[in-house]
Amino acid sequence: MATVEAGAAGEKGLRGGTLGFLSGVVIGVASTAPGYSLAASLGLVTASVGLQSPAVMLLAFVPMLFIAASYYYMNRADPDCGTTFSWVTRAMGPRLGWIGGWGILAADILVMPSLSQITGAYFYSLIGVDNPSRGAVLMVGVIFIVLMTLICYVGIEASARLQYVLLAAELVILVIFSIVALYKVGTQDIKGSLTPTLSWLNPFSVSASSLSAGIITTIFIYWGWDSTVTVNEESTDATEGPGRAAIISTFVLVAIYVIVSIAAQAFHGADFLTKHSDDVLGALGKDVLGSPWDKLLIIAVLTSAAASTQTTILPTTRTALSMATKGAAPAYFARVHPRFLTPSTSTIWFGIISIIWYVALTYLSENILADSITALGLMIAFYYGITGFACTIFYRRELTKSAKNFVMMGVAPVLGGLMLTYALVRSAIDYADPANSSSGAWFGLGVPFVLGIGTLAIGFVFMFAWQFASGSPFFRRRPEVFVDPAATTPDGVV
Repeated sequence: MATVEAGAAGEKGLRGGTLGFLSGVVIGVASTAPGYSLAASLGLVTASVGLQSPAVMLLAFVPMLFIAASYYYMNRADPDCGTTFSWVTRAMGPRLGWIGGWGILAADILVMPSLSQITGAYFYSLIGVDNPSRGAVLMVGVIFIVLMTLICYVGIEASARLQYVLLAAELVILVIFSIVALYKVGTQDIKGSLTPTLSWLNPFSVSASSLSAGIITTIFIYWGWDSTVTVNEESTDATEGPGRAAIISTFVLVAIYVIVSIAAQAFHGADFLTKHSDDVLGALGKDVLGSPWDKLLIIAVLTSAAASTQTTILPTTRTALSMATKGAAPAYFARVHPRFLTPSTSTIWFGIISIIWYVALTYLSENILADSITALGLMIAFYYGITGFACTIFYRRELTKSAKNFVMMGVAPVLGGLMLTYALVRSAIDYADPANSSSGAWFGLGVPFVLGIGTLAIGFVFMFAWQFASGSPFFRRRPEVFVDPAATTPDGVV
């Protein structure tokens, strides 16, 4: 594989050799937006599983770790910024690869309304404005999308530097919150407080239906660590560093989520979190930290949402770039800025589409956070799961060469894929029922089902339309299998 001089443009025109290992870990953790994710989702998890939310955090970590291993091995063989799109194409064929890429694009679009909405709401909380109008929150959310899009347009270096600052502030505040909450529970008589027990870590004390609903929501909480792999072509060690950073990111995340979820439900109980599911950290802030220190949690969520929005733009635009360069999308989206060496066209259009979708969904659904997050979980389970299957299929000739290969390239990716597929199917069935939807029904079906499965179905329409309109040779590609370079003769024949 050809090397790229640090700072120079790589094969697709991106700035190579810019990001080191630590930057990769920072991007991976920041992309999941721990503060925002907990604020928006912890109440939804407790609504499904009650006091077992820490257990679900641990259980959902298992498929995440297995899929992270898939990303590591697939990235070693093919450090392409298109990640799932490129890898599934090689292992399972161009059409499944295209749909895998669409899953990334759709998931990133789906999350933008909730990111923007919570940013607008928390901005007004920070400046002391109670009950801002829907239009006021919308205006701040749109401005926020524009600013984050601009930063990503300017370059990956500016994005990485900002991530360090945002993530450091976020993690410090979440740790302070957890320590203070647990200290007060242990030393004071807090109304509704509970003493943490080991039973909170047992996921099998709830029904299978409740558990799958909790897991599909928790998948959203973990989602984002793969962003560190989508910037592989801009990293100093493209084949190894991003994959390792992805795995480390999942361990950092599980530690944060388990600690914060235990502290949050210990302070006022699971019912309190469920009743304040739209903003659990905001509801807890004043009681735990007191005024004015409760503003720290608002700052944590704002910095978290800013970091996540920025790192949501990164994988989307690079997936679109990869698809365009391979003929799976119009070449228009393969344009790279000559000075900033970023996917300029894709970045601009992602910002525009995000704003349109945010405005539309704001006026279509009164429960924008719950609906979009639930739908998002379905999309994430799909494209993470198919990546796990692709890893085993691609490396199938390597599985019997060692126990490590069998477990890490075979068993772990397949188990991760199966776990996510089960959660996807079970949750899709449950959320097709309007009774399980926060906003009732669209077309006679639950809104999260329509948003998630409907968006995936639209991808097939776009794929076949592009295939017939373009006649691209991309769709004539045949599946490949990994060939160890060490096992080939000098002329390349196995």
